Amino acid sequence: MPARPLSPLIPRSRSEWFLVLGSSLTVIAIVGIVTFLLIREHGSAEVAATRAAANIVQLIDADVLRNVELYDLSLKGLIAASLRTDLQQVSPQVRHLVQFDRATAAPYKGAIMLLDRQGKVVADSASVIPRSTTYAQRDFFSAHQDNPNLGMFISRPFKSALPPHDWRISFSRRISSEQGEFMGVAEAAMRLNYFNQLFRSLSIERDSSINLLSTSGLLLAQEPPNAGEEQIGIDFSARPNFVRILHEGNGSFSGISSIDGRERLYTFSQVGNLPLLVVVALSTDEVFAAWWRTAWVVTLATGVLCLGLLWLTLLLCHELRRRHSAEQELAHLAATDSLTGLANRRTLDQALEREWARAQRSGRELSLLMVDIDHFKRLNDQHGHQLGDEALARVAAVVKANIRRPGDLAARYGGEEFAVVLPETDAIGAQRLAENVRAEVAQLAPMAGEDTSITVSVGVATWHGQAEHSLDTLFYRADKALYRAKYSGRNRVEVAG
Repeated sequence: MPARPLSPLIPRSRSEWFLVLGSSLTVIAIVGIVTFLLIREHGSAEVAATRAAANIVQLIDADVLRNVELYDLSLKGLIAASLRTDLQQVSPQVRHLVQFDRATAAPYKGAIMLLDRQGKVVADSASVIPRSTTYAQRDFFSAHQDNPNLGMFISRPFKSALPPHDWRISFSRRISSEQGEFMGVAEAAMRLNYFNQLFRSLSIERDSSINLLSTSGLLLAQEPPNAGEEQIGIDFSARPNFVRILHEGNGSFSGISSIDGRERLYTFSQVGNLPLLVVVALSTDEVFAAWWRTAWVVTLATGVLCLGLLWLTLLLCHELRRRHSAEQELAHLAATDSLTGLANRRTLDQALEREWARAQRSGRELSLLMVDIDHFKRLNDQHGHQLGDEALARVAAVVKANIRRPGDLAARYGGEEFAVVLPETDAIGAQRLAENVRAEVAQLAPMAGEDTSITVSVGVATWHGQAEHSLDTLFYRADKALYRAKYSGRNRVEVAG
């Protein structure tokens, strides 16, 4: 019997399914573990980036607070000096030194001025003789004029009217009399280059940025600046990310930038109690660049490992199937007569014992046919074993064709004899089948060199539930009926009485 081609892809037996299931669960576990580790590493990369950005924010906060305190100290010193009546008696040079003695330490400072209630400059750190300019229309002046409890006010960014015409912001405080009457404003300007220089000293990636904004949403400084675009003074107050930053005050989150549409990791903090916000916007592409490289390598290696494991599993299933097929083929060969294709004597004995035991339990009939080819010895002697083998094969084919029930068994008993086991078959049914076999063999075409067809004699015995009978008795009765058929003229069926 030719072996069927085996596919290594589809498991068939239960053991193969268990093997594939085990390998699949292993692959799922590997993928799950790798995915968990990659997710954890992604979170760790985000935490590390957030921590680094938070450190930058804290450094900026501390530096800005320290310098704003210097400006505030200068303003307070100027206000204290302006309220001294004795300074009006000294020379302008001495009065100038006293008024601005606290302003020398402020870095990137612009002019520090004292304005009267009409907004005119009455004292100027840039010169002993004050400039003849009015600042009554500036935002800081009107803010202090309208609100006596404003405290220190930080203005909108503006460009200096004097060279080098750079961007500045001003810090200002109200001057009030003892009765709370508005007396003027002390104002100090700071060059925004201070923030740019501070931001440049901090290391960030090319696509990330450090930003300083007022709580009103105005951009005061940015590093690195957008090439070819003037960013200072842009209003971000209506943009979703700024609204969230202003609402939370301190923290971090991931969001889409309204400027370039790219995802960024924002870390932010308000500078003390000042109306200033420091925002570090890190590009997530840069934050997770190393993680992505690792993820691709790990994913590729895991994929190769899992595919290799599954392929080896399927190959093992294929080999198990080949082994199972070979075992089945060997079992079939061990149970089959090679010449006739019927069951051999060993299989016949096992089947008879099994069916005899079943018949004993159920009490149902068990029939046995013994079939013998007539004049087989003469056929062999005259025409040789090759023709004798052909006769055996032709008779076996007829016997096999008449066995239709799954429980029936046809076997080569030995030599030219065949046996047929018929469970749950009475004597009439067994005789009918025996007669069919005899008749069909007789109708076969004559063998080469023979004038007549081959014939068979059949002996039939049936067990009807007799307690005194045994399996040997059944064999004996069937064999005796066979010999009676032979001695009665052959080509006939005899039933044991």
